[in-house]
Amino acid sequence: MNSYAWRGRNGRGELIAGVIDAETEAAVADQLLGSGVTPVAIDARGTSLSAPKQDWWTALRSPPVTLEDLLLFSRQMYTLQRAGVPILRALAGLQASTAKATLIALLTDLRAGLDQGRELAAQMARHPRVFDSFYVAMIRVGEMTGRLTEVFQRLAEHLEFELDVRARVKQALRYPTMVVGAIAIALVVINLFVLPTFAQVFAGFKAELPLMTRALLGFSSWTVAWWPLLAAAAVGAVWALRAWLATPEGRYRWDRWKLRLPIAGPIVLKATLARFARSFALASGSGVPITQAMTVVAETVDNAFIGRRIEQMRDGIERGESLSRCAAATGVFTPVVLQMIAVGEETGELDTLLVEIASMYERETDYAIKGLSAAIEPVLLGIIGTLVLVLALGVFLPLWNLGQAASGRG
Repeated sequence: MNSYAWRGRNGRGELIAGVIDAETEAAVADQLLGSGVTPVAIDARGTSLSAPKQDWWTALRSPPVTLEDLLLFSRQMYTLQRAGVPILRALAGLQASTAKATLIALLTDLRAGLDQGRELAAQMARHPRVFDSFYVAMIRVGEMTGRLTEVFQRLAEHLEFELDVRARVKQALRYPTMVVGAIAIALVVINLFVLPTFAQVFAGFKAELPLMTRALLGFSSWTVAWWPLLAAAAVGAVWALRAWLATPEGRYRWDRWKLRLPIAGPIVLKATLARFARSFALASGSGVPITQAMTVVAETVDNAFIGRRIEQMRDGIERGESLSRCAAATGVFTPVVLQMIAVGEETGELDTLLVEIASMYERETDYAIKGLSAAIEPVLLGIIGTLVLVLALGVFLPLWNLGQAASGRG
């Protein structure tokens, strides 16, 4: 975002001038023409003047704007808009009532853009880490149709659903994560500290050790000798994985693999489809054209594989095919959902049935999340039992054999 100094003539032919923030000179000209000013000259001035000034230390210490902050912002804006408070006064009130530095800077920038005559959606688009493309598109639709209050209410409900799903998934995965972390810590401690001590004890016996014991001691010795290289390799592997996931093809393959996981895959699929149905119903019910709604929703489902299927649906609709036929071609919807989509097209109640589809997927996701811990527990118990058995055979079997031998000699 840069600032541009401009000169132009208003509807009465008077020469006026000012400074405005925009991405390009063409965007400046569009804003001026939209406000009834014919631009004469546009000159770049440098970086944005409305960007909030913040020193690096304050920016480093300040926590980022979270999804909870965005939910609270949406609910407060809905309440203030419903009460008839103008947007600038509403933003000023929210800015005065918050103590979070990053949120204050965000509200300051939104107010500065509105003071310069920019649209709220255009100003929000400058902060993609806070307002995603779906949020910005919905705000733009609300401004165009005069239904901004309703849009803020629907966005708040949408964000509340997102937070609820994330909280339930975290709750279901808390116990398995703790167990896996404890197992990993135990393996590190045993390999680096326990087994080397047993190796010294076994070396004093000068007896032939069982195969399992030799394998464990050899792995422990190798780990102790090469742990710096192993740590570097682990860091390199994580970095390479993140770089691969940053590519479109890597993200696509990763998201497709997640859907094929034995236990978590169906949950991810249902949650993603619920997000798609609710987002699509929200966009379509707010007046967004169906092809544009498909484009926006494909970017917000948080799954590249499902996103491409939604784009295929959009391409089919642009060719004149029905929504139900395009949905069936993707291969990700159940027959019941396809039937509901077909009924919604025939009756003109697609938005209502999409909300019903979202509710159905949400209920199924809720049931699956509640049973996630119960489904993972047998797997974890099997892993723990295997590790205990290997350690018992490798560490205590030679001690048992030596004890029996000593008893026989006695």
